[in-house]
Amino acid sequence: MKTFLQYVAEDLYNKVGADLSKVAVVFPNKRAGLFFNEHISACSQTPVWAPAYISISELFQKMSTLKLGDPVSMVCRLYRIFQEETGSKEALDDFYFWGELLIGDFDDLDKNLVDADKLLTNLEDLRNLMDGYDFLDEEQEEALKLFFRNFSPEKSSELKSKFTSLWERLGTIYHRFRQSLADSGIAYEGMLYRGVLESLDLSALPYEKYVFVGFNVLNKVEHQFFAKLRDAGKAWFYWDYDVFYTQTLNNFRHEAGEFVLRNLKEFPNELTDPAIFTNLGRPKKVRYISASTENAQARYLLKWAREEKTEPERENAVVLCNEALLLPVLHSLPSEVENVNVTMGFPLAQTPVFSFVNALLELQTDGYCKDTGRYRFEAVCTVLKHPYVCRMSSHADVLVRELTRNNTFYPLPSALQTDDFLKVVFTPVEGIHDLCAYLSARLKEVSVLYRKEEDKTDIFDQLYRESLFKAFTMTGRLLTLIEGGELVVRVGTFKMLLNRLMGAANIPFHGEPAVGMQVMGVLETRNLDFRNLLILSLNEGQLPKAGGDSSFIPYNLRKAFGMTTIEHKNAVYAYYFYRLIQRAENITLMYNTSSEGLNRGEWSRFMLQFLVEWPHEIRREYLEAGQSPLSRQELSVGKTEQVMHRLLNRFDIGQKNPEKEQVPVLSPSALNTYLDCRLKFYLRYVAGLKEPEEVSAEIDSAKFGTIFHYSAELVYRDLCQHGKMIQKSDLEQLLKEEGRIQNYVDRAFKKHFFHVGEQEKPEYNGTQIINSKVIVSYLRQLLRNDLNYAPFRMEAMEKPVYEEKLVNTVLGPLQLALGGTIDRMDSKEGTLRIVDYKTGGTPKSVNSVAELFDSEQEKRANYIFQTFLYAAIVCRQESFRIAPSLLYIHQASNQDYSPVIKIGEPRKKQVVEDFAEYESEFREQLDALIQEIFCSDEPFCQTQVTSRCSYCEFINLCKR
Repeated sequence: MKTFLQYVAEDLYNKVGADLSKVAVVFPNKRAGLFFNEHISACSQTPVWAPAYISISELFQKMSTLKLGDPVSMVCRLYRIFQEETGSKEALDDFYFWGELLIGDFDDLDKNLVDADKLLTNLEDLRNLMDGYDFLDEEQEEALKLFFRNFSPEKSSELKSKFTSLWERLGTIYHRFRQSLADSGIAYEGMLYRGVLESLDLSALPYEKYVFVGFNVLNKVEHQFFAKLRDAGKAWFYWDYDVFYTQTLNNFRHEAGEFVLRNLKEFPNELTDPAIFTNLGRPKKVRYISASTENAQARYLLKWAREEKTEPERENAVVLCNEALLLPVLHSLPSEVENVNVTMGFPLAQTPVFSFVNALLELQTDGYCKDTGRYRFEAVCTVLKHPYVCRMSSHADVLVRELTRNNTFYPLPSALQTDDFLKVVFTPVEGIHDLCAYLSARLKEVSVLYRKEEDKTDIFDQLYRESLFKAFTMTGRLLTLIEGGELVVRVGTFKMLLNRLMGAANIPFHGEPAVGMQVMGVLETRNLDFRNLLILSLNEGQLPKAGGDSSFIPYNLRKAFGMTTIEHKNAVYAYYFYRLIQRAENITLMYNTSSEGLNRGEWSRFMLQFLVEWPHEIRREYLEAGQSPLSRQELSVGKTEQVMHRLLNRFDIGQKNPEKEQVPVLSPSALNTYLDCRLKFYLRYVAGLKEPEEVSAEIDSAKFGTIFHYSAELVYRDLCQHGKMIQKSDLEQLLKEEGRIQNYVDRAFKKHFFHVGEQEKPEYNGTQIINSKVIVSYLRQLLRNDLNYAPFRMEAMEKPVYEEKLVNTVLGPLQLALGGTIDRMDSKEGTLRIVDYKTGGTPKSVNSVAELFDSEQEKRANYIFQTFLYAAIVCRQESFRIAPSLLYIHQASNQDYSPVIKIGEPRKKQVVEDFAEYESEFREQLDALIQEIFCSDEPFCQTQVTSRCSYCEFINLCKR
């Protein structure tokens, strides 16, 4: 495959020879010059004096006495002029972002040599004098007439009036702004271009020939510049195109060839061989591949690189229409690709420094409350968890866990300043100057750490070092503008401005550009040809790019005065697409079919257009995720001698010293776990595995229950101060005291959630206020339910109970403690109620005692099992009649609600008023269960009721 740059190099060498020192080769961008240099050197067996390689932008900058101005500084300068001309009291915060639009309009105006005095004049005058605008062609004149039909005084509105009043001052603002910039020796690009053209001295040009290679759309400054050089005999032009999209068929002119055809008329092509421009007429291997996600396309790169790539590697290119795919693409490159050249910059927004700066900004703005002098938990944790902070401070992780464990939602700065780095990080700052200086200082500190590790050769470490420098430079530039009094905005605007600047910045990759597989964006492909081409994310909105058309100059006026319009942009992208594929031999075009988020799941119009226009075969393929059923082996742990030793050591109280060690108890929770899943029992109680500790400040159901239980304990502890009898009058009085009930809940939160002393005030966040109010309402429901039951005697609250059992095992007798903690025991008329509080779930009944031990039952009544076990233990220790009860607090407000437990066949349900009737059967089943647990012949296997696995903490281990 012969590339366009090869044709140009050979033709230029034939015309000039080996001494090209008086020639400047001008490209749309810098990338093509690196490849062109190789082609020139290949034209001769002897050394060649290379020409100068320069981009069009660099050419104009070298020919101007002005320098490109800083964008932020120029907006600030424009704002001052705007204020003076309009008398507006509008703050810079409100002006800034549409000030950028205005400079963009001025730039386009100058590049297209628009007479500002004719465009930016009084609209009514412009309408009246339209007959004198003989520079307009018929189409432009019609566009202007259409604008005035829509902008007629008869259709006036407040918005139009505001537009008119601003428009009348734009001409003066434009001239004053340009003069202000010129006085300072700076310019925006369009102003610089126009100034070069207006003062052009052809005799002063340093080169004899200017060779313009591979241009497409020309603004009017470039067009006139080219014309002047052409007329002076100082320019040659090389245009790259294909007759496929430049020939006119059936009066249809292809948009991709629109500008090339104009250029060919004005500036004849130095390449005259027609065969060079007929590549799209030949058959090629073209594939359209749809993928369900963006990342699926990146993963396909591995297969494509192995099957399609050829040598040399630089003839293979991956083009990203969505440049956010760069990171997944780099991680998807196979080992077979020896060299990679990334010609697009790496987005600063995808580096840790971007999230670091945003975390610090959020911490010092919305994350800090000046009224209380405290930070917000979420903002603090975001900073402490950032990798830069973790590397700078060994206290960061410990501090996060401490704040989370104590649920400190609003920490004081002093509580966070545990070392030198954290001291400066968590020092509050105010105002944009101090905030910018604060960010700059933190970036410098992190940069110093990375500088000490410069011996690392990992590409991402180098990239992150450069990203730190880039961010530090940006904050330093803004700080200079702030200190100079040019940038005066609110903190919120400063945040948006810095975020926008960093979001638009890229970090250049370093490497040998002409070596290896090329990974590039669409704009970097100009003038380059590749044998094997993979284009990713070829979706509508990605190519052509959507948006970016905001302007103060209405569309019809832009069109009438020859400025850039959306049609220009679409035509430019059409040319990029067709020119890129015209010489490639193997073309793979991929697009995303997902319509989630901003992506519409629609392929690019250029793909559809090419599918209709191209006369050769195009294969349609669909990328599917490779899925195959996983054969899961059932997990089972046999009770070997080692496992039995661990099991017995875990529960044998005979081997424990009660004075030094906590006595192990086989609890109802452990027995329920065994009945639900034997393997889960082994992992949790024998192997001692624990769920990874989650750092979370939210209240889960277990924590919610703990706080409610303790709140209820505090309530009845107070009511029992003068005796254990609970009277109706006591409950009625307490129900009237809302503050008193809230106090009980506050005390529970302090102990079990905030972990602070009784005298400290709990600092609830919004979610916890809601949780607190819910618990208060539950307490009131509990009191109202007890009001119907009173008077009664409160016997105990949160009472531990257990009994000892002797179990025979293959390793000898085991002394076992069986029991747990009962939420509440109360008595009335000779009956002792064992009450278990439940803050969730729904009441159940069982058909029989045996059903409580049925491990195959999908929704086993484990709560009833628990209370029956407590009843079985207590009934041998007390002379009362024992009545196990389950009090579902959230259901207690129902008038007919009762916490009793029912057992029996559906139509013969009986209230369990005396557990003695069921004790014998329950203990028989319980003894059999305990014997099974400690029997060496019964392995610990997985449950067959897979619905229980959904929320199991060991699901990733079991792969259920």
